[in-house]
Amino acid sequence: MRSSARAAFLGAFALVLAVPVPSAADESVVGGHAVRVADSPWTVALASRERFGSGRSGQFCGAAVVGRTTVVTAAHCLSREVLGKRWQDVGDLRVIAGRDDMRGTVGQELKPQRVWVDPAYDSRTNANDVAVLTLAEQPTGSRAIPMAAAGDNAYETGTEATVSGWGDTTGNGDYASTLHAAQVQILADTVCSAAYPGGADGTYQAKSMVCAGVPAGGRDACQGDSGGPLVARGRLVGLVSWGAGCGNAGSPGVYTRISAVSRLVTEHGGG
Repeated sequence: MRSSARAAFLGAFALVLAVPVPSAADESVVGGHAVRVADSPWTVALASRERFGSGRSGQFCGAAVVGRTTVVTAAHCLSREVLGKRWQDVGDLRVIAGRDDMRGTVGQELKPQRVWVDPAYDSRTNANDVAVLTLAEQPTGSRAIPMAAAGDNAYETGTEATVSGWGDTTGNGDYASTLHAAQVQILADTVCSAAYPGGADGTYQAKSMVCAGVPAGGRDACQGDSGGPLVARGRLVGLVSWGAGCGNAGSPGVYTRISAVSRLVTEHGGG
C-alpha cells in the first residue's frame, strides 16, 4: 500500500485487500520480474489474515531485515487508516520470512515481540515514515542487509537500484502472489521536488526522503509494496513510502531515506 497523501485512499485499499485479488504470473512491482526470496534474503512481508483475508497469507506490506531480529517497514503500514484499527488490536500481525509464494506455507510466520512506530510520522506530508518490529528469534534463512549511511555513494544520482515486493503489478489492483523486483535509478532531488512540490500528491523532502524510478516511467513500486526495500550497491537506501500513481512518467516513487532514520532503527531495534 504505497501511500498517496490521502488516508481515504489507504482505507479503500485496505478494503480491497480484504477480499481475494487476482495474481499476475510474470510481472509485478510494475514493470518487474519474478525473483526468489533466497536471492533477496532480507525481504520479508507483513501479514494479517484477520484484516486482509487468507488468499495471499494476509500479506499487505513489505519490510526488510536489518539486524538479527530487527525488521524495518513504513509507519503508514501500521496506521489505523490501513489496518482499520490500531495495530495493537490486530491479533494476528505477523512477519512472513522465507516465502516466495504467498499462496503457500513455506517459511515462517513470526509474531513481533515489540513494535515501534515513529511518533513523528505525519500522514499529511508522509514524513518520518518508518516503523521497527523486533522478533523473538532470527528468521530462518533470512540475512540482514546493511543500512546506507549519510553520504553513501549508493545515493548518487543515476545509481541502479532494486525495489521488491508482492504488490500491485499494474496499478489496477492486480496483486502478485510471488515476490517480484524491478530495476530503477536513484533520481536527483531536484527531479522529485519538481514532481511533488506540495498539494494533494504530497511534498518531497530531500532530508528524509529519496526518490527512484525511470524517466519514461513503467517501473515502480505500487500499492502493497509499502515498507519494502529499495537496495543499491548492496545497501538498504530506502523503504517504499508514497507516490502519485504507479510507474507514471514524471511521477517517481518516493522512499523513506534510510540514512535519515538509521539511528532510530538501531535505537529501537532488537539487534
